[in-house]
Amino acid sequence: MLHTITHSNMSRIASILVCAYVLVFATSIMAQDDATPEIGYQMPPEEIAEIIDAPWTPSVYLSPDREWMLLVGRPGLPSIEEIAQPELRLAGLRINPATNGPSRGWYANELTFKRVSDLEEFSVTGLPENPRIQSISWSPDSRKVAFAVTFADHIELWMTDTDSREARRVMDRPLNAVYGSPYDWVSDSETLIARTVPLERGDAPEGDGVPDGPVIQQNLGKVAPARTYQDLLENAHDEALFAYYATSQVVRTDLAGNVTDLGVPGLHAYVKPSPNGEYLLVETIHRPFSYTVPASRFPLRSVILDMQGDEIFEIADLPLADQIPIAFGSVRTGRRSIDWRDDAGATVHWVEAQDGGNAAAEAEARDKLFMLPAPFTGEPIELMTVPDVRYSGITWGSDNLAIVTGWWWQTRNIKSWIVTPGDPSTEARVLFDRSWEDRYSDPGSPVTTLSEYGTPVLLTANDGQTIFLKGSGASPEGDRPFLDEFDLSTMEATRLFRSEAPYYEYVVTMIDPSERIVLTRRESVTEPPNYFVRDLESDDLVQKTFFPHPTPQLADANKELIRYERDDGVKLTATLYTPPGHDPEEDGPLPVLMWAYPQEYKSADAAGQVTDSPYRFIRVAWYSPLVWLVRGYAVLDDPGMPIIGEGDEEPNDTYVKQLVASAQAAADEVTRRGVGDPDRLAIAGHSYGAFMTANLLAHSDIYRAGIARSGAYNRTLTPFGFQSEERTFWEAPDVYFTMSPFMQADDINEPILLIHGEADNNSGTYPLQSERFYGALKGLGATARLVMLPHESHGYRARESVMHVMWEMSEWMDRYVRDAQPMSVDQPEQAVPSN
Repeated sequence: MLHTITHSNMSRIASILVCAYVLVFATSIMAQDDATPEIGYQMPPEEIAEIIDAPWTPSVYLSPDREWMLLVGRPGLPSIEEIAQPELRLAGLRINPATNGPSRGWYANELTFKRVSDLEEFSVTGLPENPRIQSISWSPDSRKVAFAVTFADHIELWMTDTDSREARRVMDRPLNAVYGSPYDWVSDSETLIARTVPLERGDAPEGDGVPDGPVIQQNLGKVAPARTYQDLLENAHDEALFAYYATSQVVRTDLAGNVTDLGVPGLHAYVKPSPNGEYLLVETIHRPFSYTVPASRFPLRSVILDMQGDEIFEIADLPLADQIPIAFGSVRTGRRSIDWRDDAGATVHWVEAQDGGNAAAEAEARDKLFMLPAPFTGEPIELMTVPDVRYSGITWGSDNLAIVTGWWWQTRNIKSWIVTPGDPSTEARVLFDRSWEDRYSDPGSPVTTLSEYGTPVLLTANDGQTIFLKGSGASPEGDRPFLDEFDLSTMEATRLFRSEAPYYEYVVTMIDPSERIVLTRRESVTEPPNYFVRDLESDDLVQKTFFPHPTPQLADANKELIRYERDDGVKLTATLYTPPGHDPEEDGPLPVLMWAYPQEYKSADAAGQVTDSPYRFIRVAWYSPLVWLVRGYAVLDDPGMPIIGEGDEEPNDTYVKQLVASAQAAADEVTRRGVGDPDRLAIAGHSYGAFMTANLLAHSDIYRAGIARSGAYNRTLTPFGFQSEERTFWEAPDVYFTMSPFMQADDINEPILLIHGEADNNSGTYPLQSERFYGALKGLGATARLVMLPHESHGYRARESVMHVMWEMSEWMDRYVRDAQPMSVDQPEQAVPSN
C-alpha cells in the first residue's frame, strides 16, 4: 500500500530537515563548551574489569573421524595498538595493507590436541612467539591441521599433525587473505590450494592527493536502488588500491613446500578444489568496478581449471549487479550459487533465477537448479525447478537423495524437497513446508557425515531411507534440543534424544550411528558447557572436556525464564537475572537494566512463543548485560519486543505503539514480582536495539535513562529500506518519519548515553547517525553524552575501548538510575501512543 504523508507531518519534516542541515553545519564548527575534556581511556569498577579479563574458554575443533579434538586457546581482547594498525576500506572490504589480510579479526594463540578415547592432551610446540592464528582446518584424513599465522608484514601457511604435534611453516610464499580463508585442503590430505601474494606485483599505488578531475557518477534512467552500504570505492586511486591488494596468485603446494602456480594472478574471490582433487572452481572479480555497491556485486567470472592451471570450462561471466531490486529475496540474474556437488567426484552445480531476479515480480517459478559433471562438455542437467520460494541451498547425499531448501520473505515460508540427482526426471517431493517464525514446528536440520572425499553429505541409514535431524527443540517449556530418526518413506520421525532438565544439551555429531553413540555439548545454569559422549541405548554419559567456570563470582546468580502478556494479549518472554543472594522480600526491589532487540513478525502466535531455555549456562562477557549483576542491578535480558503485522498489515505501521506496549509490559512484570523498582529502570541496546532505546525514550516515560550503542536514528538516511522494512521512504514516508528518533528528539526528556565506533561499517549505522542525533539533542537542551570510539567498528574489540565503554555505562547508570531520586508523584502518566 502506498502511504501518503500527512500535512502536519510534512510541515514538521520540513522544519526538522532544515534544522538537520543547520546542525550539520553547526556541529562542525561549534565550540565544545559542554564537552568533556580529554580524559583518556578509563577503567570500570574492579569487579567489572575482572569479568572482562576472565580467561576465554577454548574453542573445540573436532577431527573428521571424531577421534581427536583440537582445543584452540585465545588470548583475550586485543590492544588498541593492534586495532589502530593501518586499514584500507575498499569496496566493502577492510584490509591491512601491511599483511595483505583482513584488518579486523579474532586470533588464537594456543593449540592442543586431545584424544577423545583416553582424554590425553598434547600441546602443539614450535609456534611463533605470541602467534596470531586464524583459518584453522583439519585435513580430510584427520591426521593434520593447517592454519594461517599473521606476522607484522605478511601471513604464512602453517601446519601440525597428531603424530609430531610440532608446528611448522608449509611454504615461503605469503598468503593473500583479503577474501577470507586463503587456502583449502585437497582430498588427498597431502596437497593444499592457496591464494598467495603475486611474486612480481611491485609497490602499492601511491596517490599524491592531487585529483585528475571530478569524480562523476551518472544514471541514465535505469532503476538501480541500493541499500546503505559502507566502505565503497570513491575514486580511481581506490580502484587501483583495491585491485592491487585483492589480486592473488592461486598455487598448489605439497606439505614439503613445493609450490606450483595455477593460472594467472587475478582478483580471485573464491577458489575451491573439486571433491576428487582433479579440478578447481575459481571465481574472479573484474572491472568495471562500482562506487555504489560493494565488491560482492562487481562483475564475476566463474571457471573450472585443471590441476595444472589450464582453463577447462567457463561457467559464467556475470555483469555488474547494481540493479538488483531491493525486495527481499531478489538476486542477480545468470548462473549463481556455483559450487561442487559434495557427493560426487567433480560435478558442478548452480542456480538460475526464473523471475528476472526480482522477488516482487509475479512468476510461476523462482529458480532452476542445474548440474554438469566432468569433463564439462555436455549440456547442463536440470535437477529441479524451485516453484514459489527462493533457492537457499542443497545438502547432497547420493545419486538417490539430496535435500533442496528455499525460502520466501513475504510469507516467512521455508520449504524443502527430496530430489533424486541420479534421475532428475523423478518429481521432487516436499519434505517440509512451514513458517520459520513458528519455532515450535521446526523439524530440525539434517545431520551430515563425511564422504570418501572428506566433504559433508547426508548421514543415512536403511539404504538411504532414513535420515537424522537435530534441532533446538523450541517448546512452551523453552528450548530442549533433540535428535530424530526420520523415515523418508513414511515421513515420520522417531525421537532418539531430547534434552532433559536441569540441563541444556545438544547433539554435536553422531560418532557411531549404528551403535547410537553421539557427541553432545552439555551445560546447566551453573555448569559451563562441556563435551560428552553419550550412548543413546544405555544412556551412559562420559565427560570429555572439563572447562572451568570462567566467572565463578557469578556462579550463584539467579536466573528465571519468565512469561507475561502485553496489553493486546500477545505473550512475551524474557530472562530475569538477579545478583547472587538477592531476596526480593528481604532486600527490596533493585534498579533494573533491560537489554532488548525488537523483531518483526507476521504472526502473533509465533511472536508469543517461548524463546531460549531456562537451563542455559549464565555466560557473562563484556558484551553481555549480565556484567551489571556484580554492580547490584537486576537484569532483564532479551524481553520480547515483537512488532507484528498480520495479513496485509506491515509490522512497522504500528511500530511505536507495539514497542511501547511491550516495554510497559516488561516494566510492569518486574515491578509485580518485587524485583524491579519502577523508579529505577534503564533501557539499553546495540544497533537496532539502540534505535529501540531512543524510540522508547522519545515515546514513553517508562525509563529513567537509556544507553544506545552503535545505532541509527534518522531513517531518511536509509531511504531504500532498513532492518526488515522493504518499503522505500517514498512509499512509506509516515513510517520512516514516525520511527525516526531524530524526528522526535524534542520529546526525549530522559538522559541518554550514545556510544559509537568511529569506523562502524554496518549497513545503515554510519557514525554520522550518532553525531547528528547528539547534535539535535544538545541543540534541544537534552541530557545527553556522545562517546566516539577511535578505530572501532560496529562491535568493539580493543581492551581499552571495551573497558572505557563499561566505565561510561557504569557511571551513567549509577548516576541516573541507581542513585536517582523517586519520580515526582505528579510525573506524567505513562501512555501508549498510537501510530
